[in-house]
Amino acid sequence: MSRTSSSPPTPVGSVDPVGSVGPVRLGPDARAVLRPAAVGLDAGFWLTRREVNARTSIPQGPELLESAGNLHNLRLAAGAAEGEFRGAYPFVDTDVYKWLEAAAWQLAQGNDGDLEAHVDRIIGLVAGAQQPDGYLNTWFQLVKGGEQYQDLRWGHELYCAGHLIQAAVAHHRVTGRPELLDVARKFADQVDSVFGLPDSGKPIDGIDGHPEVETALVELYRETGERRYLDLAAYFVDRHGHGLLGGEAYCQDHVPVREATNVEGHAVRQLYLLAAAADLATETGDAELRTASERLWHAMTTTKTHLTGGLGAHHEEEDFGDPYELPNERAYCETCAAIASVQWSWRMALLTGEARYSDLIERTLYNGFLAGVSLDGERWLYVNPLQVRDGHTDPGGDQSARRTRWFRCACCPPNVMRLLASLEHYLASSDDGGLQIHQYVSGRYTAAEGIAIRCETDYPWHGSIAFTVEETPADRPWTLSLRVPRWCRDVRVRCGEESYDGPVEDGWLRIERTWAPGDRVVLELALEPRLTAADPRVDAVRGCVAIERGPLVYCLEQIDHPGGGLDDMVVDTTRPLAVKHRPDLLGGVTTVVAAGRRRDIPDPGWWPYGPADSSPRQGGEPVELTAIPYYAWANREDGSMRVWLPTS
Repeated sequence: MSRTSSSPPTPVGSVDPVGSVGPVRLGPDARAVLRPAAVGLDAGFWLTRREVNARTSIPQGPELLESAGNLHNLRLAAGAAEGEFRGAYPFVDTDVYKWLEAAAWQLAQGNDGDLEAHVDRIIGLVAGAQQPDGYLNTWFQLVKGGEQYQDLRWGHELYCAGHLIQAAVAHHRVTGRPELLDVARKFADQVDSVFGLPDSGKPIDGIDGHPEVETALVELYRETGERRYLDLAAYFVDRHGHGLLGGEAYCQDHVPVREATNVEGHAVRQLYLLAAAADLATETGDAELRTASERLWHAMTTTKTHLTGGLGAHHEEEDFGDPYELPNERAYCETCAAIASVQWSWRMALLTGEARYSDLIERTLYNGFLAGVSLDGERWLYVNPLQVRDGHTDPGGDQSARRTRWFRCACCPPNVMRLLASLEHYLASSDDGGLQIHQYVSGRYTAAEGIAIRCETDYPWHGSIAFTVEETPADRPWTLSLRVPRWCRDVRVRCGEESYDGPVEDGWLRIERTWAPGDRVVLELALEPRLTAADPRVDAVRGCVAIERGPLVYCLEQIDHPGGGLDDMVVDTTRPLAVKHRPDLLGGVTTVVAAGRRRDIPDPGWWPYGPADSSPRQGGEPVELTAIPYYAWANREDGSMRVWLPTS
């Protein structure tokens, strides 16, 4: 049963110690099929990316937050400094909170005195800036004379509160210390005293123009046992779509979640709201919210998701387009939207137990998400297009197709930091029947049922994934469930020296037996490179193919094709694709080599149009096309890039 409101916060590790310290900790009455399990990474692809995050990205956070003015604003609000508010937006506090969350998850990886000192110092700034009633937003405290909740559409006060709560929950789960959690609870209590239905006696019936507080409040309920936080989250989710902010899709006010049939509006706002809907369905058993979540996820993935897992078709409002409106050079695919997609899909995977959600997580992590940070961890992409044309004129700023040190709206960099720092909590799950492996990394997977296995793999470069049982109950069988990615055309399994030919059902290959320490299972996923075509209703890429290998989407970059740009390149689909391992390139990657031509197109003169040619040109200079993983583009020099390649 849920704890009463008078119960103290749960000490770290006192409930479900294996999976409890991650971003999603299910409540005691959760209706989820699966619960998070712990993974300790010790080698391989994702360990390298996390080491860069720990060594470079997170440590540079305090300096960047100082130079951008975020920390200065907190000092001003606390009366500890003089000057003017710095920043262009009323939600700059969230950059601080997302960095604090990233730093908290990083502290879980081991002692780091410098990082811990920065965390303690910045928590002190946050606490000092909080008003006596619990309210905290430096923009409104300093620029707007202390007014509260007068601009819910653009002010983002609750959005800021949500990120503060998530940072506080992370810090408390990792350290057991209450300082930041006390600040967050005080703010949440103030919000709870202000917002409610008209008959509740509370002064404001309203929602924030940027959903985020909803899923944060669910997690605060999970951390503290305070049911009113869960109820407040439900209130906010259900009040979206009732015209409280004018009825616009942009701020998720056009249709209630329960009635929606497609994802619309600002992509990040939509996905954060749907993550909260999945959380509520998990904690309350609300069947209508679960059905809506499943319906909307299906609509998104079948009609509005780019090959990279990227989401968002339009620059102007950072929003979804129409079904099958998936442009290339004008794709928005905000890095934050990729992160929100992972968060929502993980909640859906736990709620339903279905592998398809983790299929999308894999695609998004390796492509649409990871492209958002440079290989050195110092530069970022806010938008992630699938093509940069020859002669591209870059607008600069937040919509640049060139990597940037920081942004005026710096939502993406600390968001990337917090996902990478907590990544081990999105890789595996357990249930009463055993352990489920959602993502393949080298390391130790542990479940609360006394189960531990070690995984050794060079995935995604090689498809061999070896598991060794290290701990297991001696008196009962359990099931090891391995996700077989939808892209995989050939899968083989060995248990010890014997082949295993069990069926793949709904994306899972399940092996049930009474295990013993030392038992081995080897999963072989064929990683042959492949050409992918889009649904013919995607006009932007009709007559084109993309190169994929395993979970990786590939692209061409101009630097690998001297002698001209990429706009005239054509791939020859009749010739086989070849694989080349390049330890010298981009930190060590596997490239895919294809045959192609540089089209021989005559000068159009003054008018680039003419009669249709029923026999497309096949001539032109033969050229070898070298494709690199999409996540690694824009790490050498500026130039053109493309994922989708014309075939004629």
